[in-house]
Amino acid sequence: MASGVTVHDEVIKVFNDMKVRKYSSPEEVKKRKKAVLFCLSDDKKQIIVEDAREILVGDIGEAVQDPYASFVKLLPLADCRYALYDATYETKESKKEDLVFIFWAPDLASLKSKMIYASSKDAIKKKFTGIKHEWQVNGLEEIQDRITLAEKLGGNVVVSLEGISLQNDN
Repeated sequence: MASGVTVHDEVIKVFNDMKVRKYSSPEEVKKRKKAVLFCLSDDKKQIIVEDAREILVGDIGEAVQDPYASFVKLLPLADCRYALYDATYETKESKKEDLVFIFWAPDLASLKSKMIYASSKDAIKKKFTGIKHEWQVNGLEEIQDRITLAEKLGGNVVVSLEGISLQNDN
């Protein structure tokens, strides 16, 4: 069921900037978004970029040591969000980068929030052409462990995520 919610042009611009990785200078690379959250506008009619809820590539290694853990901390515990996360991971064969579309609908969110976000999800997904990975998450226990994201990206062939090994030392 569609909700009639529209997607703000800035959301589409952010997605296109994250999808296309053509940058001419190190300064431009630092400004690229590693992760960003999207929310509904106050009047619940548009999906917008949420202010100050992002991680820039340039922050990694400086203000942000672990981009995945920092991303998880951006998620509100009692409300829904959409997110894009630019995952950097390694398989036994190669290094890869893929955008992951995440629909965050935590158990503590109100039923009304869950319903409007769920019914508006197609509006934003239609604008995000070429997304290979989609993940609906209903609580921190599902998203805190990076192994769960690694499984979404490539099953058991993923050996590291964001430069952190996923191998057990058993």
